Amino acid sequence: MARDRKEERTGFQESAAYHPDYDLQTDFVMVYGIDESMQERIRKWKEKGYVVHLMTGVAWGTYNSYLDGEVDGATHWDEAQMDREGSMILHGSEPVIPYMVPTISYGRYIADRIRIAVDAGVEAIHLEEPEFWVNGGYSEAFKREWQLYYKEPWIPPHASPDAQFRASKLKAYLYTRVLDRLCAEMKDYALKRYDRVLRFYVPTHSLINYTQWRIVSPQSQLLELPSIDGFIAQIWTGTSRTPNVYEGLRKERTFETAYLEYGVMQELVRGTDRRMWFLHDPIEDNPNYTWADYRQNYLKTVVASLLHPGVAHYEVAPWPRRIFQGTYPSEDGSGKEKIPSDYATTLLQVMHTLGNMNQDVETDEESLQVGVFIADSAMFQRMKPDPNAPHAGKYDGTDPEGFQENGDTELLDFSPFYGLTLPLLKHGIPVRPLQLDNVRRYPGYLATYRVLILSYEFIKPEYPDIHYALAQWVQAGGALIYVGDDSDPYHDIRAWWNHDRKQGQSDPTYNSPRAHLFEQLGLKDTREGVNTVGKGGVCWLNEHPADFTLSKAGADRLRQSVKETMEAVHGPELQWESKPYFKIRRGPYLIVSVLDESVSEDAVVIPGPIVDLFDSKLSVLSQVTLNPGEQALLYDIEAGRPTAGEVFVIAASSRIEGLSQSASGFRFIARGPANMKATARLYCEARPLSAQYVIQEQMAPVVWEWDPDSKTVLLQYEHGNENNAEVHVRWTS
Repeated sequence: MARDRKEERTGFQESAAYHPDYDLQTDFVMVYGIDESMQERIRKWKEKGYVVHLMTGVAWGTYNSYLDGEVDGATHWDEAQMDREGSMILHGSEPVIPYMVPTISYGRYIADRIRIAVDAGVEAIHLEEPEFWVNGGYSEAFKREWQLYYKEPWIPPHASPDAQFRASKLKAYLYTRVLDRLCAEMKDYALKRYDRVLRFYVPTHSLINYTQWRIVSPQSQLLELPSIDGFIAQIWTGTSRTPNVYEGLRKERTFETAYLEYGVMQELVRGTDRRMWFLHDPIEDNPNYTWADYRQNYLKTVVASLLHPGVAHYEVAPWPRRIFQGTYPSEDGSGKEKIPSDYATTLLQVMHTLGNMNQDVETDEESLQVGVFIADSAMFQRMKPDPNAPHAGKYDGTDPEGFQENGDTELLDFSPFYGLTLPLLKHGIPVRPLQLDNVRRYPGYLATYRVLILSYEFIKPEYPDIHYALAQWVQAGGALIYVGDDSDPYHDIRAWWNHDRKQGQSDPTYNSPRAHLFEQLGLKDTREGVNTVGKGGVCWLNEHPADFTLSKAGADRLRQSVKETMEAVHGPELQWESKPYFKIRRGPYLIVSVLDESVSEDAVVIPGPIVDLFDSKLSVLSQVTLNPGEQALLYDIEAGRPTAGEVFVIAASSRIEGLSQSASGFRFIARGPANMKATARLYCEARPLSAQYVIQEQMAPVVWEWDPDSKTVLLQYEHGNENNAEVHVRWTS
């Protein structure tokens, strides 16, 4: 039975009008952008059977009518984000498209535009990328917002760590405010006028990427808004190939970074009723890579996402038009070429497989998961600190892309975070970046974790009650490793642990939030090694977390401390097992990634019979051998075998509908992009005698191959101009 599109398991976004060449046959489509063509675009996608959403930018867009004063008679160019030199921070230059300070009037303008989409009948709206750049905060509109929020004159963000931290907090608040007002107003409008419950989602980069790229966004603050129904985790090759440092070597680590990025987004919504879609992109915004490069990195991100089984909804592609109609550099440098047909087939196989990932999960990793805390405040301390401060880096003021090319610096590399995660991840230890802010929101947030790592050298706790929850978790039997030497200049910001104390108040002040945490843990006189706290224990590594990126000895030092703390608190019941791979099973699907820079350079062998879903021919294999740095998505033929005699789809590069069988054979409708070469492998107990497909009332032969050992059949055919083919297979004459 075909999946109901109302489940919205898979979708994509597209700004262009409907075209059969990129009709991916997912469950929903996000029509992108509000313009004079929007209503017609919505109508056409609906005609094709899609659940239709709308996506539009909330921080930027072709909003020049508002900026020029055509909307309300007042110009609004002073609401553009502006840097220290007085230059606008732009998303595009032709026409000039600045990133915006989300003022009240700007929110009102966006609401009026969204109302048009509500009237057009969309079922959900995605307000994309609420982003405020760290190097912004100098426009007149922001200065006014500062005075209203802090009730004091504006301070230039570069003046001090405190000024920069406070500016970034305000930036996050402003986007939280505009989203709250906008979504609540439009939900009320849709219900009153159309008796329709409208849903709102926020497509956003991961907290890890925003911090590394020096962008501020609300992130976990949006969980407190009842009008926000969920998120799209905008993670793809372009974010995940951002270099980081491990054991002294700075390079791209696409799989590992993607693993952490998807992980923090899974943990953002865990325990809530908010939906999360994971995004993949078969290419990326940078058009200068070859198809081979795009393919290699795309597969890494897909596998990284599937290793996080708490999410089973996916945006399978942004902008399929640029994938299936675009051209990119050829391998020999002779020019540009369209997508290779085998890669196109593989993409469609993966996209349709993603709709089946709501499966029972089996893994040998459940006994040991290590949580590493990150918080929204990581984004708030990313401007150039005092150059003489420890670990200040060498920030030269350029944008993230240019900065990547201009120097290997701790500020760009976000080494404090990667210093706590990569040493474990590279040894096959499942690492989950946990949202520190969620500890106080959800009492059971830490219940599934027995080992946690925390440092306040790159994040800060928003409220002291976070420490009460952490202390309770440790006393109940948790193992906490705290890493930090109190050298971060942001410890001196005005905050609850120090300068915010009122004069004459009896409560003590603290040099860092760590001191307050240790007081709650009863660790004023902390010893080397593991300190017992109730039924649990705490280990303090009195050094900066970035130090663990500098050498193998540093990475080993962190690993050894985590292992010793875990063993001291939990004993033999919780085992540390270094291994050079990750592997989980989701129903009949096996997801495997073999790590490089790990404990072994040996290959990992997966026994069959299995189908390789990254193979455009969907080959049945007796085994798969994966070398370090390689990933696989596999289908276990025996685990997925249906009731004897039943025809069942293993994988296909089409949306399969209407599958039925009889004594003489079976048939189905295959839907997909126009004229695309397609494949499908199905369980088939008897050897076929013939196979053919019907396109626009014309019969054509199907190339087929029966595998007697697995009792499966491979079918190869084409989608017609109308995006569907009716396939008939006969096993009797």
